[in-house]
Amino acid sequence: MTSPYTGSTSAGDTQSIPTVNTAAGNYAVTPESTGYEGEHFAGDRGMPMTEAGQPDVGGTSVGQLIGEVTKDLSTLMRQELDLAKAELKVEAKKAGQGAGMFGAAGFAGYMVLLFLSLALMWGLSNVMDTGWAGLIVAAVWAVIGAVSFVMGRSRFRQVNPKPERTVDTLQQVPGALKPQ
Repeated sequence: MTSPYTGSTSAGDTQSIPTVNTAAGNYAVTPESTGYEGEHFAGDRGMPMTEAGQPDVGGTSVGQLIGEVTKDLSTLMRQELDLAKAELKVEAKKAGQGAGMFGAAGFAGYMVLLFLSLALMWGLSNVMDTGWAGLIVAAVWAVIGAVSFVMGRSRFRQVNPKPERTVDTLQQVPGALKPQ
């Protein structure tokens, strides 16, 4: 489906429409392809154009023009949504790969801490009994875990799940659409 004003095609349209760049804009149908070589045309319906490059809508009703604008807006919104979906899919794939790398780094960090803890325990076992050395290392990790838990809980209490700025801007949209 092609707009008579811009030559844009809908997201699902698979047909190839030739475009011509002129001083007045891009046109999907050339005058030569319509058989009217002396006049200017635009869009798939061959809407006549004025010499200034504007659509000649003298014989078109207001209802038809509003219908065309509505259809063009609908097509534009569909195309924008399709573009956003495609972009989000690519970005989600990148984010997933990054999250996987962070997961691998986290596991490697865990293994480092495990072996450092074992080394500390065995190092302390040279000074005291191995059981007491293991208990001291476990107590150090218990303190680190408790402090991390308290800090994480306080951060979660500060989280506001409601997107305040988005709600504010969405509440302003109806007012912006009303005529002043």
